[in-house]
Amino acid sequence: MEEPTPSFLTKKRELPFFEGIGDYIQTRSPGDRFIFYILGIFIVLTSLFAILKLQSSLLVTVPEYGGSITEGDVGAPRFVNPLLALTTTDQDLTALTYAGLMGEGPNGTMVPVLAESYIVSPDGKTYQFTLRPNLKFSDGSSITADDVVYTVQKAQDTALKSPQFANWNGVQAVALDSRTVQFTLPAPYPDFLHDATLGILPAHLWRNVTDEQFPFTSLETTPVGDGPFVVTHLTLDKSGNISSYTLSENPHYALGRPYLDTFYFFFYPDQSSLKAALGKGTIESAYGVVGSKAQKAILTAPYSHVFAVFFNQNSGDLFELQDTRHALSVGIDRENIVQNVLGGYATAINGPVPPDKAITPVPLPNSSSRFDDAAALLKSAGWSRNSSGTWQNSNGEMLSITLTTSNVPELQAIAQAIQKDWQQLGVKTQLQLVEPGDLSQNVIQPRNYQALLFGMVIGHGDDLYDFWNSKQSTAPGLNITGFSDPDVDKLLSQIRTETDPTARNTELSKLNSLIAADYPAVFIESPDFIYSVPKDLKGVILNPITAPSDRFANAASWYRRTASVWPFLVKTSR
Repeated sequence: MEEPTPSFLTKKRELPFFEGIGDYIQTRSPGDRFIFYILGIFIVLTSLFAILKLQSSLLVTVPEYGGSITEGDVGAPRFVNPLLALTTTDQDLTALTYAGLMGEGPNGTMVPVLAESYIVSPDGKTYQFTLRPNLKFSDGSSITADDVVYTVQKAQDTALKSPQFANWNGVQAVALDSRTVQFTLPAPYPDFLHDATLGILPAHLWRNVTDEQFPFTSLETTPVGDGPFVVTHLTLDKSGNISSYTLSENPHYALGRPYLDTFYFFFYPDQSSLKAALGKGTIESAYGVVGSKAQKAILTAPYSHVFAVFFNQNSGDLFELQDTRHALSVGIDRENIVQNVLGGYATAINGPVPPDKAITPVPLPNSSSRFDDAAALLKSAGWSRNSSGTWQNSNGEMLSITLTTSNVPELQAIAQAIQKDWQQLGVKTQLQLVEPGDLSQNVIQPRNYQALLFGMVIGHGDDLYDFWNSKQSTAPGLNITGFSDPDVDKLLSQIRTETDPTARNTELSKLNSLIAADYPAVFIESPDFIYSVPKDLKGVILNPITAPSDRFANAASWYRRTASVWPFLVKTSR
Protein backbone atom coordinates (compact mmCIF):
# COMPACT_ATOMS: atom_id res chain seq x y z
CA MET A 1 0.00 0.00 0.00
CA GLU A 2 1.41 3.40 -0.98
CA GLU A 3 2.26 5.71 1.89
CA PRO A 4 0.38 9.03 1.86
CA THR A 5 2.43 12.16 1.13
CA PRO A 6 2.81 14.37 4.19
CA SER A 7 0.54 17.36 4.10
CA PHE A 8 3.33 19.89 4.71
CA LEU A 9 4.85 18.84 1.38
CA THR A 10 1.64 19.24 -0.60
CA LYS A 11 0.15 22.29 1.04
CA LYS A 12 0.45 25.40 -1.08
CA ARG A 13 2.44 28.23 0.48
CA GLU A 14 1.39 31.75 -0.47
CA LEU A 15 3.85 34.65 -0.47
CA PRO A 16 1.73 37.73 -1.21
CA PHE A 17 4.68 40.15 -1.67
CA PHE A 18 6.48 38.09 -4.34
CA GLU A 19 3.20 37.06 -5.98
CA GLY A 20 2.26 40.74 -6.21
CA ILE A 21 5.56 41.51 -7.93
CA GLY A 22 5.02 38.63 -10.33
CA ASP A 23 1.48 39.83 -11.19
CA TYR A 24 2.79 43.37 -11.68
CA ILE A 25 5.53 42.19 -14.06
CA GLN A 26 3.07 40.23 -16.13
CA THR A 27 0.97 43.37 -16.72
CA ARG A 28 3.92 45.32 -18.16
CA SER A 29 5.08 45.44 -21.74
CA PRO A 30 7.88 43.15 -22.96
CA GLY A 31 10.30 46.13 -23.01
CA ASP A 32 9.48 47.08 -19.40
CA ARG A 33 9.91 43.46 -18.30
CA PHE A 34 13.33 43.31 -19.97
CA ILE A 35 14.51 46.47 -18.17
CA PHE A 36 13.15 45.10 -14.88
CA TYR A 37 15.06 41.82 -15.29
CA ILE A 38 18.30 43.68 -16.14
CA LEU A 39 17.93 45.89 -13.05
CA GLY A 40 17.22 42.85 -10.94
CA ILE A 41 20.33 41.06 -12.14
CA PHE A 42 22.41 44.22 -11.54
CA ILE A 43 21.10 44.56 -7.98
CA VAL A 44 21.82 40.90 -7.22
CA LEU A 45 25.39 41.09 -8.62
CA THR A 46 26.10 44.38 -6.84
CA SER A 47 24.90 42.91 -3.56
CA LEU A 48 27.08 39.83 -4.00
CA PHE A 49 30.10 41.99 -4.84
CA ALA A 50 29.51 44.16 -1.74
CA ILE A 51 29.21 41.07 0.45
CA LEU A 52 32.46 39.62 -0.96
CA LYS A 53 34.21 42.98 -0.59
CA LEU A 54 33.08 43.22 3.03
CA GLN A 55 34.27 39.69 3.69
CA SER A 56 37.68 40.30 2.08
CA SER A 57 38.14 43.46 4.14
CA LEU A 58 37.56 41.47 7.30
CA LEU A 59 39.89 38.58 6.34
CA VAL A 60 43.66 38.72 6.78
CA THR A 61 46.34 37.18 4.57
CA VAL A 62 48.63 34.69 6.29
CA PRO A 63 51.50 32.44 5.11
CA GLU A 64 50.54 28.95 4.01
CA TYR A 65 52.65 25.80 3.91
CA GLY A 66 53.95 24.63 0.55
CA GLY A 67 56.09 25.78 -2.35
CA SER A 68 59.81 25.70 -2.98
CA ILE A 69 62.76 27.88 -3.96
CA THR A 70 65.78 27.17 -6.15
CA GLU A 71 69.01 28.78 -4.92
CA GLY A 72 72.40 29.03 -6.59
CA ASP A 73 75.78 28.95 -4.84
CA VAL A 74 79.46 29.03 -5.84
CA GLY A 75 81.51 25.98 -4.91
CA ALA A 76 80.75 22.36 -4.07
CA PRO A 77 79.65 21.14 -0.62
CA ARG A 78 82.14 19.15 1.38
CA PHE A 79 81.66 19.76 5.11
CA VAL A 80 78.00 20.36 5.93
CA ASN A 81 78.92 20.36 9.59
CA PRO A 82 78.87 23.23 12.13
CA LEU A 83 82.35 22.28 13.37
CA LEU A 84 84.08 22.10 10.00
CA ALA A 85 82.09 24.37 7.65
CA LEU A 86 84.51 26.97 6.32
CA THR A 87 83.47 27.77 2.75
CA THR A 88 80.36 29.86 2.14
CA THR A 89 78.65 26.90 0.46
CA ASP A 90 79.21 24.63 3.46
CA GLN A 91 78.13 27.40 5.83
CA ASP A 92 74.93 28.04 3.82
CA LEU A 93 73.86 24.40 3.94
CA THR A 94 74.87 24.08 7.59
CA ALA A 95 72.71 27.09 8.48
CA LEU A 96 69.66 25.38 6.96
CA THR A 97 70.22 21.89 8.35
CA TYR A 98 71.49 22.66 11.87
CA ALA A 99 70.24 24.80 14.75
CA GLY A 100 71.81 26.02 17.97
CA LEU A 101 70.65 26.88 21.43
CA MET A 102 70.13 30.42 20.17
CA GLY A 103 69.32 32.02 16.86
CA GLU A 104 68.95 35.47 15.37
CA GLY A 105 65.51 37.07 15.48
CA PRO A 106 63.95 39.31 12.81
CA ASN A 107 65.25 42.49 14.47
CA GLY A 108 68.76 41.17 14.97
CA THR A 109 68.30 40.26 18.64
CA MET A 110 69.20 36.81 19.91
CA VAL A 111 66.25 34.45 20.50
CA PRO A 112 66.09 30.90 21.93
CA VAL A 113 65.79 28.07 19.38
CA LEU A 114 66.72 24.71 20.92
CA ALA A 115 66.78 26.48 24.26
CA GLU A 116 63.54 27.21 26.03
CA SER A 117 65.18 29.76 28.32
CA TYR A 118 68.54 30.84 29.72
CA ILE A 119 69.96 32.72 32.69
CA VAL A 120 73.23 34.62 33.05
CA SER A 121 75.13 34.95 36.32
CA PRO A 122 75.67 38.47 37.76
CA ASP A 123 79.39 38.33 36.92
CA GLY A 124 78.62 37.49 33.26
CA LYS A 125 80.75 34.33 33.33
CA THR A 126 78.12 31.59 33.68
CA TYR A 127 75.33 30.84 31.21
CA GLN A 128 72.73 28.18 31.97
CA PHE A 129 70.35 26.97 29.23
CA THR A 130 67.21 24.88 29.59
CA LEU A 131 66.31 22.91 26.45
CA ARG A 132 62.78 22.76 25.09
CA PRO A 133 60.99 19.50 25.93
CA ASN A 134 60.76 16.70 23.35
CA LEU A 135 63.43 18.07 21.00
CA LYS A 136 64.38 15.77 18.12
CA PHE A 137 67.00 15.54 15.41
CA SER A 138 65.85 15.09 11.82
CA ASP A 139 66.10 11.29 12.20
CA GLY A 140 63.63 11.38 15.10
CA SER A 141 66.20 10.75 17.87
CA SER A 142 66.07 12.92 21.00
CA ILE A 143 68.23 16.00 21.55
CA THR A 144 69.63 16.25 25.07
CA ALA A 145 72.13 18.33 27.01
CA ASP A 146 74.71 15.59 26.35
CA ASP A 147 74.54 16.37 22.61
CA VAL A 148 75.28 20.04 23.38
CA VAL A 149 78.25 19.18 25.61
CA TYR A 150 79.61 16.71 23.05
CA THR A 151 79.46 19.32 20.28
CA VAL A 152 81.27 21.96 22.34
CA GLN A 153 83.95 19.51 23.44
CA LYS A 154 84.57 18.51 19.82
CA ALA A 155 84.89 22.19 18.90
CA GLN A 156 87.59 22.39 21.59
CA ASP A 157 89.42 19.32 20.27
CA THR A 158 92.71 20.66 18.89
CA ALA A 159 93.15 17.55 16.74
CA LEU A 160 89.94 18.35 14.84
CA LYS A 161 91.18 21.87 13.95
CA SER A 162 87.67 23.30 13.95
CA PRO A 163 87.16 26.93 12.85
CA GLN A 164 84.97 27.17 15.97
CA PHE A 165 87.90 26.48 18.31
CA ALA A 166 88.60 30.15 19.05
CA ASN A 167 84.98 30.78 20.13
CA TRP A 168 84.92 27.89 22.59
CA ASN A 169 88.50 27.64 23.84
CA GLY A 170 88.52 27.79 27.63
CA VAL A 171 84.72 27.43 28.00
CA GLN A 172 83.62 24.65 30.39
CA ALA A 173 80.43 22.84 29.35
CA VAL A 174 78.53 20.62 31.80
CA ALA A 175 75.19 18.79 31.45
CA LEU A 176 73.36 19.33 34.75
CA ASP A 177 70.54 17.03 33.61
CA SER A 178 69.06 15.88 30.30
CA ARG A 179 67.58 19.31 29.59
CA THR A 180 70.01 21.67 31.32
CA VAL A 181 73.50 22.66 30.18
CA GLN A 182 75.82 25.14 31.88
CA PHE A 183 78.75 27.05 30.39
CA THR A 184 81.45 28.73 32.45
CA LEU A 185 83.55 31.31 30.61
CA PRO A 186 87.10 32.27 31.60
CA ALA A 187 86.05 35.95 31.48
CA PRO A 188 82.82 37.88 30.86
CA TYR A 189 81.98 37.99 27.17
CA PRO A 190 78.72 39.83 26.34
CA ASP A 191 78.48 38.33 22.84
CA PHE A 192 78.55 34.73 24.01
CA LEU A 193 74.92 34.29 22.90
CA HIS A 194 76.12 34.65 19.30
CA ASP A 195 78.53 31.76 19.89
CA ALA A 196 75.57 29.76 21.24
CA THR A 197 74.10 29.69 17.71
CA LEU A 198 76.55 26.82 17.01
CA GLY A 199 74.65 23.90 15.46
CA ILE A 200 74.36 20.81 17.66
CA LEU A 201 75.59 17.40 16.48
CA PRO A 202 73.82 14.12 17.34
CA ALA A 203 76.35 12.55 19.70
CA HIS A 204 74.99 9.03 19.18
CA LEU A 205 76.06 9.18 15.50
CA TRP A 206 79.35 11.05 15.87
CA ARG A 207 80.78 9.75 19.13
CA ASN A 208 82.43 6.71 17.53
CA VAL A 209 83.86 8.70 14.58
CA THR A 210 87.56 9.40 15.12
CA ASP A 211 89.16 12.76 14.36
CA GLU A 212 90.85 11.18 11.34
CA GLN A 213 87.53 9.86 10.03
CA PHE A 214 85.58 13.03 10.84
CA PRO A 215 86.08 14.74 7.44
CA PHE A 216 85.31 11.60 5.45
CA THR A 217 82.09 10.19 6.90
CA SER A 218 78.93 10.38 4.78
CA LEU A 219 77.40 12.46 7.60
CA GLU A 220 79.39 15.41 6.24
CA THR A 221 77.31 15.60 3.08
CA THR A 222 74.05 13.94 4.21
CA PRO A 223 73.81 15.31 7.72
CA VAL A 224 71.41 14.43 10.50
CA GLY A 225 70.73 17.83 11.99
CA ASP A 226 68.23 19.87 13.94
CA GLY A 227 67.62 22.79 11.59
CA PRO A 228 64.52 23.72 9.59
CA PHE A 229 65.50 21.56 6.59
CA VAL A 230 67.01 18.13 5.99
CA VAL A 231 69.00 16.81 3.00
CA THR A 232 66.86 14.29 1.10
CA HIS A 233 68.69 14.00 -2.25
CA LEU A 234 71.94 14.96 -3.95
CA THR A 235 73.38 14.56 -7.45
CA LEU A 236 76.99 14.22 -8.57
CA ASP A 237 78.67 15.54 -11.71
CA LYS A 238 81.07 13.54 -13.88
CA SER A 239 83.97 14.44 -11.59
CA GLY A 240 82.17 13.11 -8.53
CA ASN A 241 81.49 16.56 -7.07
CA ILE A 242 78.05 17.41 -5.71
CA SER A 243 76.20 19.46 -8.33
CA SER A 244 72.82 19.85 -6.64
CA TYR A 245 71.05 19.31 -3.33
CA THR A 246 67.42 18.84 -2.38
CA LEU A 247 66.50 19.94 1.13
CA SER A 248 63.03 19.14 2.47
CA GLU A 249 61.16 20.57 5.44
CA ASN A 250 62.11 19.10 8.80
CA PRO A 251 58.92 18.25 10.74
CA HIS A 252 60.96 17.98 13.96
CA TYR A 253 62.35 21.53 13.87
CA ALA A 254 62.17 23.11 17.33
CA LEU A 255 60.25 26.20 16.16
CA GLY A 256 57.79 24.29 13.96
CA ARG A 257 58.12 23.07 10.40
CA PRO A 258 59.11 25.76 7.86
CA TYR A 259 56.54 27.14 5.44
CA LEU A 260 58.49 26.09 2.34
CA ASP A 261 58.39 22.40 1.48
CA THR A 262 61.65 22.28 -0.45
CA PHE A 263 64.95 24.14 -0.88
CA TYR A 264 66.78 23.22 -4.11
CA PHE A 265 70.48 24.13 -4.42
CA PHE A 266 72.54 24.19 -7.62
CA PHE A 267 76.31 24.74 -7.43
CA TYR A 268 78.50 26.66 -9.89
CA PRO A 269 82.28 27.03 -10.33
CA ASP A 270 82.39 30.84 -10.24
CA GLN A 271 80.38 34.03 -9.85
CA SER A 272 79.95 34.61 -13.59
CA SER A 273 78.37 31.16 -14.03
CA LEU A 274 76.09 31.87 -11.09
CA LYS A 275 74.99 35.19 -12.58
CA ALA A 276 74.33 33.55 -15.97
CA ALA A 277 72.16 30.88 -14.32
CA LEU A 278 70.17 33.57 -12.51
CA GLY A 279 69.64 35.44 -15.78
CA LYS A 280 68.46 32.31 -17.60
CA GLY A 281 66.07 31.38 -14.80
CA THR A 282 67.84 28.10 -13.98
CA ILE A 283 67.93 29.36 -10.40
CA GLU A 284 65.59 31.79 -8.70
CA SER A 285 67.83 33.32 -6.03
CA ALA A 286 71.50 34.00 -5.31
CA TYR A 287 73.57 36.34 -3.20
CA GLY A 288 76.30 38.63 -4.48
CA VAL A 289 74.77 39.04 -7.94
CA VAL A 290 72.10 41.45 -9.15
CA GLY A 291 69.29 39.90 -11.17
CA SER A 292 66.90 41.70 -13.49
CA LYS A 293 64.94 44.22 -11.43
CA ALA A 294 61.90 43.47 -13.57
CA GLN A 295 61.97 39.84 -12.43
CA LYS A 296 63.73 39.86 -9.06
CA ALA A 297 63.51 41.65 -5.75
CA ILE A 298 66.98 43.00 -4.94
CA LEU A 299 67.39 42.87 -1.16
CA THR A 300 70.30 44.60 0.55
CA ALA A 301 71.66 44.72 4.09
CA PRO A 302 74.73 46.16 5.82
CA TYR A 303 77.67 43.80 5.37
CA SER A 304 80.14 43.74 8.28
CA HIS A 305 83.12 43.85 5.95
CA VAL A 306 85.67 46.64 5.60
CA PHE A 307 87.82 46.83 2.47
CA ALA A 308 91.04 48.79 2.68
CA VAL A 309 94.55 49.07 1.32
CA PHE A 310 96.78 47.90 4.18
CA PHE A 311 100.32 49.30 4.22
CA ASN A 312 103.05 46.90 5.33
CA GLN A 313 105.18 49.22 7.44
CA ASN A 314 107.81 46.48 7.72
CA SER A 315 108.40 46.38 3.96
CA GLY A 316 110.89 49.28 4.01
CA ASP A 317 110.80 52.98 4.85
CA LEU A 318 108.35 53.88 2.04
CA PHE A 319 105.34 54.04 4.42
CA GLU A 320 107.28 55.07 7.51
CA LEU A 321 106.08 58.70 7.45
CA GLN A 322 102.47 59.32 8.42
CA ASP A 323 102.13 62.20 5.92
CA THR A 324 102.99 59.81 3.09
CA ARG A 325 100.28 57.36 4.15
CA HIS A 326 97.88 60.26 4.67
CA ALA A 327 98.55 61.57 1.15
CA LEU A 328 97.92 58.19 -0.42
CA SER A 329 94.62 58.00 1.47
CA VAL A 330 93.51 61.50 0.42
CA GLY A 331 94.35 60.76 -3.21
CA ILE A 332 91.66 58.06 -3.62
CA ASP A 333 88.14 58.98 -4.74
CA ARG A 334 86.06 56.59 -2.63
CA GLU A 335 82.68 57.80 -3.89
CA ASN A 336 83.76 57.10 -7.47
CA ILE A 337 84.63 53.53 -6.50
CA VAL A 338 81.28 53.07 -4.72
CA GLN A 339 79.15 54.48 -7.54
CA ASN A 340 81.02 53.48 -10.71
CA VAL A 341 82.81 50.27 -9.68
CA LEU A 342 80.36 48.82 -7.16
CA GLY A 343 77.14 50.13 -8.68
CA GLY A 344 76.20 52.03 -5.54
CA TYR A 345 75.97 48.85 -3.44
CA ALA A 346 78.48 50.02 -0.81
CA THR A 347 79.27 52.86 1.60
CA ALA A 348 82.43 54.95 1.34
CA ILE A 349 84.39 54.94 4.62
CA ASN A 350 87.50 56.43 6.16
CA GLY A 351 87.89 54.27 9.28
CA PRO A 352 88.10 50.61 10.34
CA VAL A 353 84.62 50.26 11.92
CA PRO A 354 81.73 49.30 9.59
CA PRO A 355 79.19 52.09 8.99
CA ASP A 356 76.21 50.13 10.38
CA LYS A 357 77.53 50.65 13.91
CA ALA A 358 76.16 53.52 16.01
CA ILE A 359 79.39 55.52 15.96
CA THR A 360 80.65 58.88 14.75
CA PRO A 361 82.17 58.28 11.28
CA VAL A 362 85.51 59.73 10.20
CA PRO A 363 84.84 62.40 7.50
CA LEU A 364 85.80 61.51 3.93
CA PRO A 365 88.53 63.50 2.17
CA ASN A 366 87.40 66.25 -0.20
CA SER A 367 87.35 64.46 -3.56
CA SER A 368 87.42 67.68 -5.64
CA SER A 369 90.69 68.91 -4.10
CA ARG A 370 92.19 65.53 -3.35
CA PHE A 371 95.21 65.81 -5.67
CA ASP A 372 96.20 69.28 -4.39
CA ASP A 373 95.70 68.18 -0.77
CA ALA A 374 97.69 64.99 -1.32
CA ALA A 375 100.51 66.88 -3.06
CA ALA A 376 100.83 69.25 -0.09
CA LEU A 377 101.11 66.29 2.28
CA LEU A 378 103.78 64.62 0.14
CA LYS A 379 105.81 67.81 0.10
CA SER A 380 105.63 68.02 3.89
CA ALA A 381 106.88 64.43 4.03
CA GLY A 382 109.99 65.39 2.03
CA TRP A 383 108.89 64.24 -1.42
CA SER A 384 109.31 66.37 -4.53
CA ARG A 385 108.20 66.00 -8.14
CA ASN A 386 110.82 65.11 -10.74
CA SER A 387 110.77 66.10 -14.40
CA SER A 388 108.41 63.22 -15.26
CA GLY A 389 105.85 64.35 -12.66
CA THR A 390 106.43 61.47 -10.23
CA TRP A 391 107.48 61.88 -6.63
CA GLN A 392 110.93 61.13 -5.22
CA ASN A 393 112.72 61.74 -1.92
CA SER A 394 116.05 63.43 -1.22
CA ASN A 395 117.86 60.15 -1.86
CA GLY A 396 116.37 59.92 -5.35
CA GLU A 397 114.12 57.02 -4.34
CA MET A 398 110.89 57.09 -6.38
CA LEU A 399 107.48 56.77 -4.70
CA SER A 400 106.43 53.51 -6.32
CA ILE A 401 103.90 51.00 -4.96
CA THR A 402 103.03 47.41 -5.74
CA LEU A 403 99.37 46.91 -4.88
CA THR A 404 98.52 43.26 -4.24
CA THR A 405 95.03 41.80 -4.15
CA SER A 406 93.02 38.66 -4.87
CA ASN A 407 92.36 37.81 -8.50
CA VAL A 408 88.59 38.18 -8.37
CA PRO A 409 86.69 40.60 -10.65
CA GLU A 410 85.40 42.98 -7.96
CA LEU A 411 88.72 43.44 -6.16
CA GLN A 412 90.56 43.74 -9.46
CA ALA A 413 88.20 46.55 -10.53
CA ILE A 414 88.69 48.39 -7.22
CA ALA A 415 92.47 47.98 -7.48
CA GLN A 416 92.42 49.42 -11.01
CA ALA A 417 90.50 52.48 -9.80
CA ILE A 418 93.03 53.00 -7.00
CA GLN A 419 95.90 52.56 -9.44
CA LYS A 420 94.40 55.23 -11.72
CA ASP A 421 94.02 57.72 -8.85
CA TRP A 422 97.54 57.17 -7.53
CA GLN A 423 99.11 57.42 -10.95
CA GLN A 424 97.25 60.69 -11.58
CA LEU A 425 98.72 61.87 -8.30
CA GLY A 426 102.19 60.97 -9.62
CA VAL A 427 102.69 57.71 -7.74
CA LYS A 428 103.81 54.84 -9.92
CA THR A 429 101.54 51.89 -9.12
CA GLN A 430 101.85 48.28 -10.23
CA LEU A 431 99.11 45.69 -9.66
CA GLN A 432 99.85 42.16 -8.47
CA LEU A 433 96.91 39.72 -8.68
CA VAL A 434 97.08 36.54 -6.61
CA GLU A 435 94.77 33.56 -6.87
CA PRO A 436 92.36 33.47 -3.90
CA GLY A 437 93.63 30.10 -2.67
CA ASP A 438 97.21 31.38 -2.51
CA LEU A 439 96.56 34.77 -0.89
CA SER A 440 96.56 33.67 2.74
CA GLN A 441 99.45 31.21 2.63
CA ASN A 442 101.79 32.98 0.20
CA VAL A 443 101.02 36.65 0.83
CA ILE A 444 99.27 37.41 4.12
CA GLN A 445 100.91 34.97 6.53
CA PRO A 446 104.52 35.73 5.42
CA ARG A 447 103.59 39.47 5.12
CA ASN A 448 104.82 39.37 1.54
CA TYR A 449 103.41 42.65 0.17
CA GLN A 450 103.90 46.41 0.14
CA ALA A 451 100.24 47.38 -0.01
CA LEU A 452 97.41 44.86 0.18
CA LEU A 453 93.80 45.44 -0.91
CA PHE A 454 91.93 43.12 1.41
CA GLY A 455 88.64 42.80 3.29
CA MET A 456 88.30 42.50 7.08
CA VAL A 457 85.26 40.57 8.34
CA ILE A 458 84.07 42.19 11.56
CA GLY A 459 82.19 39.73 13.77
CA HIS A 460 78.88 40.19 15.56
CA GLY A 461 80.61 41.49 18.65
CA ASP A 462 82.35 44.52 17.04
CA ASP A 463 85.60 42.75 17.93
CA LEU A 464 88.54 44.28 16.03
CA TYR A 465 91.15 42.86 18.42
CA ASP A 466 92.70 40.41 15.96
CA PHE A 467 93.10 43.13 13.30
CA TRP A 468 94.63 45.97 15.32
CA ASN A 469 96.11 44.70 18.60
CA SER A 470 99.90 45.01 18.63
CA LYS A 471 100.26 41.36 19.73
CA GLN A 472 98.56 40.21 16.52
CA SER A 473 101.14 41.69 14.12
CA THR A 474 102.77 38.35 13.30
CA ALA A 475 101.08 35.33 11.70
CA PRO A 476 98.59 33.88 12.40
CA GLY A 477 97.49 37.27 13.80
CA LEU A 478 95.63 39.53 11.40
CA ASN A 479 97.27 42.86 12.25
CA ILE A 480 98.71 42.94 8.75
CA THR A 481 100.08 46.50 8.90
CA GLY A 482 102.24 46.07 12.01
CA PHE A 483 100.20 48.85 13.67
CA SER A 484 100.96 49.46 17.36
CA ASP A 485 99.35 51.92 19.75
CA PRO A 486 98.95 51.34 23.52
CA ASP A 487 95.73 53.40 23.67
CA VAL A 488 94.23 51.29 20.89
CA ASP A 489 95.31 48.07 22.64
CA LYS A 490 93.52 49.23 25.79
CA LEU A 491 90.33 50.13 23.94
CA LEU A 492 90.30 46.81 22.08
CA SER A 493 90.38 44.91 25.37
CA GLN A 494 87.67 47.11 26.91
CA ILE A 495 85.32 46.62 23.96
CA ARG A 496 85.62 42.85 24.26
CA THR A 497 84.14 42.84 27.76
CA GLU A 498 81.88 45.92 27.68
CA THR A 499 78.26 45.00 28.42
CA ASP A 500 76.74 48.51 28.20
CA PRO A 501 75.82 49.22 24.51
CA THR A 502 76.14 52.99 24.93
CA ALA A 503 79.60 52.71 26.48
CA ARG A 504 80.64 50.24 23.79
CA ASN A 505 79.60 52.63 21.00
CA THR A 506 81.55 55.43 22.66
CA GLU A 507 84.63 53.21 22.80
CA LEU A 508 84.14 52.12 19.18
CA SER A 509 83.99 55.77 18.08
CA LYS A 510 87.28 56.49 19.89
CA LEU A 511 88.85 53.39 18.36
CA ASN A 512 87.68 54.37 14.89
CA SER A 513 89.18 57.86 15.19
CA LEU A 514 92.47 56.75 16.75
CA ILE A 515 93.26 54.15 14.10
CA ALA A 516 92.11 56.35 11.21
CA ALA A 517 94.28 59.25 12.40
CA ASP A 518 97.46 57.20 12.02
CA TYR A 519 96.65 56.08 8.43
CA PRO A 520 97.94 52.51 8.71
CA ALA A 521 95.58 51.73 5.83
CA VAL A 522 93.41 53.45 3.26
CA PHE A 523 89.88 52.53 4.28
CA ILE A 524 87.83 52.43 1.08
CA GLU A 525 84.35 50.97 1.41
CA SER A 526 82.01 48.70 3.29
CA PRO A 527 79.91 46.72 0.81
CA ASP A 528 76.20 46.05 0.92
CA PHE A 529 75.08 42.45 1.08
CA ILE A 530 73.04 41.82 -2.09
CA TYR A 531 70.47 39.07 -2.39
CA SER A 532 68.36 38.53 -5.52
CA VAL A 533 65.14 36.62 -4.81
CA PRO A 534 61.81 35.97 -6.58
CA LYS A 535 59.34 38.80 -6.13
CA ASP A 536 56.73 36.45 -4.71
CA LEU A 537 59.04 35.17 -1.95
CA LYS A 538 57.85 36.74 1.28
CA GLY A 539 59.07 36.82 4.88
CA VAL A 540 62.76 37.38 4.05
CA ILE A 541 64.33 39.66 6.67
CA LEU A 542 67.98 40.58 6.31
CA ASN A 543 69.68 41.85 9.46
CA PRO A 544 73.26 43.17 9.25
CA ILE A 545 75.25 40.36 7.62
CA THR A 546 78.54 39.00 8.94
CA ALA A 547 78.69 35.83 6.80
CA PRO A 548 76.50 35.13 3.72
CA SER A 549 74.82 32.25 5.58
CA ASP A 550 73.27 34.86 7.90
CA ARG A 551 70.64 35.44 5.19
CA PHE A 552 69.06 32.13 6.24
CA ALA A 553 68.59 33.19 9.88
CA ASN A 554 64.81 33.21 9.47
CA ALA A 555 64.48 30.86 6.47
CA ALA A 556 61.85 28.81 8.32
CA SER A 557 59.54 31.84 8.03
CA TRP A 558 59.93 32.35 4.26
CA TYR A 559 56.82 31.60 2.23
CA ARG A 560 55.40 31.77 -1.30
CA ARG A 561 51.82 30.71 -0.68
CA THR A 562 49.17 32.56 1.29
CA ALA A 563 45.63 32.01 2.56
CA SER A 564 42.86 34.39 3.69
CA VAL A 565 41.45 33.63 7.14
CA TRP A 566 39.39 35.30 9.85
CA PRO A 567 41.52 37.30 12.31
CA PHE A 568 40.64 35.09 15.28
CA LEU A 569 42.25 32.12 13.49
CA VAL A 570 45.63 33.82 13.13
CA LYS A 571 48.41 32.51 15.37
CA THR A 572 50.29 35.23 17.20
CA SER A 573 53.63 33.43 16.74
CA ARG A 574 55.14 30.39 15.08
